[in-house]
Amino acid sequence: MGICLMKWQKLLLLCILLIYILMSNSRALSPDGEALLRFRTAVVSSDGVLQQWRPEDPDPCNWKGVKCDLKTMRVTYLRLPYHKMSGSLSPDLGKLDQLKFLALHDNNFYGTIPSELGNCTQLQAIFLQGNYMSGTIPSELGNISELEHLDISSNSLSGYIPASLGQLNKLVNFNVSTNFLMGPIPSDGVLLNFTGSSFVGNRGLCGKQINVTCKDDAGGPGTNSQSPTSAQGLGVKKKYSGRLLISASATVGALLLVALMCFWGCYLYKKFGKNDGQSIAMDVSGGASIVMFHGDLPYSSKDIIKKLESLNEEHIIGLGGFGTVYKLAMDDGNIFALKRIVKMNEGFDRFFERELEILGSIKHRYLVNLRGYCNSPTSKLLIYDFLPGGSLDEALHDRSDLLDWDARLNIIMGAAKGLAYLHHDCSPRIIHRDIKSSNILLDGNLEARVSDFGLAKLLEDEETHITTIVAGTFGYLAPEYMQSGRATEKTDVYSFGVLVLEVLSGKRPTDASFIEKGLNVVGWLNFLVTENRRREIVDPQCEGVQAESLDALLSVAIQCVSSNPEDRPTMHRVVQLLESEVMTPCPSDFYDSNSD
Repeated sequence: MGICLMKWQKLLLLCILLIYILMSNSRALSPDGEALLRFRTAVVSSDGVLQQWRPEDPDPCNWKGVKCDLKTMRVTYLRLPYHKMSGSLSPDLGKLDQLKFLALHDNNFYGTIPSELGNCTQLQAIFLQGNYMSGTIPSELGNISELEHLDISSNSLSGYIPASLGQLNKLVNFNVSTNFLMGPIPSDGVLLNFTGSSFVGNRGLCGKQINVTCKDDAGGPGTNSQSPTSAQGLGVKKKYSGRLLISASATVGALLLVALMCFWGCYLYKKFGKNDGQSIAMDVSGGASIVMFHGDLPYSSKDIIKKLESLNEEHIIGLGGFGTVYKLAMDDGNIFALKRIVKMNEGFDRFFERELEILGSIKHRYLVNLRGYCNSPTSKLLIYDFLPGGSLDEALHDRSDLLDWDARLNIIMGAAKGLAYLHHDCSPRIIHRDIKSSNILLDGNLEARVSDFGLAKLLEDEETHITTIVAGTFGYLAPEYMQSGRATEKTDVYSFGVLVLEVLSGKRPTDASFIEKGLNVVGWLNFLVTENRRREIVDPQCEGVQAESLDALLSVAIQCVSSNPEDRPTMHRVVQLLESEVMTPCPSDFYDSNSD
């Protein structure tokens, strides 16, 4: 009897197992769920929001950030903003052909925007702003006839705006601001309805929408053509290879971005630089006055204007977000830097002159001295001290062999003191808003001077509070600034922390070597810290590195780039830490790259 009972128990267990297997097969994940799992695979890091996405579920409709149609159980919403997600966007998103709403904004996605999104013809809204997307805008987005909202601002997109987007007749919101776009804005179709705020921060764009005339040789695409550098034209195919390995397309995208940036620089020089010589002559000849601060310019207005009239493209020494910079040499041998800024609106004069009076009154050893300006009907010509050492950006990335450990520490110290003065000792206090290596200038002894302070506020759009310089400095921007556009002292501190990491590593914040790992310099530091390899961030070409001061400096940088603004120190505190813990290391404790 007992033996029979055991046999029946085994048979019952076997039946239960078979039923479970059959039920499991009947509950296989839907195709939409499979597509979302491939999206999750391409995400190399996040705040854990995707951990509850389970492959054993029959559908993804209860997953975080996902909504489905109750009748068809097809995915219609994918909404996951502000979740610190890093990785490339899977082309399998294009398989969600019933998707109506896609919101992945304010994360850390990189690589190209998948052209496969053009298959999602039911999409009504795409929000990808505030990421690190590169490459061109896919012309396939023009296939999404139901699209009403398209926001891809605050990324690193380059190339032309596809003419196909003009066919999106239902589009009511459109924003491509603060990218690296160039060429004519399509004037056929719906894009003609959008104003300058949709395009601000793209220095290479022209068109009716922004009141910038396109020249015949601008090289823009025809009405029905596509940018020759589009992802489709290159035949880019994404391949995923696990955590901290970027897809092949993202690598191509990064290299493409570098090439386009070089082309963009040449384009800007051709478009703005050559014409500025004539523009300056026209500016001052049309009636101009010289304003000097505290007798800092020992010349007559007539002598200065005469020199300004002689400037041409041969005197250009820089092109930046604020304007063209010229080398101004006076007859007595004194040299100055001249920055030309075109007037923005009718109220520009009164506001600008009031702010310039404040900036001209600021004198500090570690700030570039504003000596005066030339006021003309069409522009402001700001006259600064000329610093023969050029910018820190040039020194780090073109002649880094000149910067040993002591030189780099001194530069960091000088930049910190200059910024601390702006934050704590000026009246009124000044938030820089654009701390980066190209805004740190060097004198003949490689002493640092902070430049362009106050200019971001001067060029701010009073209605939108968007500055024209954000597009070129996204690698330095604090997360909360990317999200809100509101600058504080703590956003400056974050940018300073990124600057420190740039000086330490000898690489720009979004160097291709970081992008290949799906990171920027801050993400790379965080990874090295978790692996207990933080010293590996140091530039191998930097000689004389001392371990104690390196560790102390990394500790300061880590505090500065904290994702929480409240955890960041003030610049006064940064200066204190640098003086007490970084600048006084044990002289015998030299850094050995093989010992860590």
